[in-house]
Amino acid sequence: MPVSPRGSLGRRRFLTASAGAAAAATLSGCAASVDSGNGSGGGGKTITVMTVGEEWDAKTKKSLEKTLGVTIRVITYDVTKLNALLSAKTPPDMVRGVGATDTPYFAARGLMTDLDPYFAKSELLRPSDIAPANDVWRYDGNKQGVGPRYGLARDYSQDCMFWYRADMFEEAGLELPSETEPLSMDEWLDLGKRLTARRLGKVKVYGLSANGMGVMSQLMWMTASAGGSLFADAAATVDFSSPEARRALQWYMDYAKADIGPSLVNPNPDGWDGPTYQAGRMAMSCSGFWFGSVIAGDAKLSEVSRFALAPQLGSHRVSPIFSGTGFWIPKDAKNKEEAWKLFELHFGGGPARERAAAGWGMPPLDSLRSKMPQKTAMQKQAYAAQMKESPYFTVLPVSPYAQMDALNGILSKVLPDAIKSDTSVGKVADALNSRMNEQLARGKELVR
Repeated sequence: MPVSPRGSLGRRRFLTASAGAAAAATLSGCAASVDSGNGSGGGGKTITVMTVGEEWDAKTKKSLEKTLGVTIRVITYDVTKLNALLSAKTPPDMVRGVGATDTPYFAARGLMTDLDPYFAKSELLRPSDIAPANDVWRYDGNKQGVGPRYGLARDYSQDCMFWYRADMFEEAGLELPSETEPLSMDEWLDLGKRLTARRLGKVKVYGLSANGMGVMSQLMWMTASAGGSLFADAAATVDFSSPEARRALQWYMDYAKADIGPSLVNPNPDGWDGPTYQAGRMAMSCSGFWFGSVIAGDAKLSEVSRFALAPQLGSHRVSPIFSGTGFWIPKDAKNKEEAWKLFELHFGGGPARERAAAGWGMPPLDSLRSKMPQKTAMQKQAYAAQMKESPYFTVLPVSPYAQMDALNGILSKVLPDAIKSDTSVGKVADALNSRMNEQLARGKELVR
């Protein structure tokens, strides 16, 4: 589930992204790939796929090539390179992308192939079998979540759910979170404070990691739960000044001030939650179903780990996904038919069944759920929690005028100093509105 910076794109003119683009990295901690320009020789046409190195191992790649009668050329995902290829109308035949954030951005610029005609004829990828979470890959020109389907998630998680250490709750004399009713955000914050352990004034054990897939995503989710929306004017602007958005912003500022977990003020030295949770230095992690595979390799850790429903800031229960990493086919791809056949096998054939059995997220097809691991008590409990949460999935549309990376970058510049100086939430909201709306306005001009 990569998150990569992207430059601004025009409908007729595709601008090269600014320097600093990096190869995408998966949340499993895998290293970035290197180009593998020479396929193993499946014959026929060569399908160029821009992705990360661990997408297919050598055996799987060879099998796909043999089945399809093609050669698969893998090139490392790089946003600058992707933008240049799209601009020159010589794009890869398939591109790895983040459905929740990429779809409006690329579809609004006419760069993605409408896959509905392909799905309609497919025996492997029947529309009725596609999990609702894949609606993040849909965009009708104005709204995300409806309209043509432009891609599919290789797997997904409802990213505002959280994992917790039952042993740490018991040591602190706290009741375990309910398996049927979500916590309120205030209850969650209070638990985080109670579970935090300090030594000589420094945090020894984080009580709560609430950053999830990025602070902007978390603020969108909390604002929606409170009954509002961060985006306004058909996603052309943000409004942090609304009562719902201010409430969400205040919650995050309170969390960061409390110093009970990683934040924009004090980032996690480990870089992400996995190593910290595994080492017994984190009681709760706001991570989706996929995180269970990080835990599953340690029997003792699995025994004390539980999966919980997404907390809510208000009475509007929402449980979104903020990644939905998968593939899309560029509109100017030269080998669309062959790319679609690979797309079909990747999402509905052997590779999809193997991914479902590995447990790195929920599968894109409902029919593949039976393949998911449920051998241990932890896996069974996590699956049951996920099934209870599924009905509350909601697409939270993002703006087509700026990438989430750019908006998160503004939060990273504004919030740390504001939190340290105890700036009022109203002034912080004004600063965010000014900077983000300027960014969105520039992007809107390029889409016209």
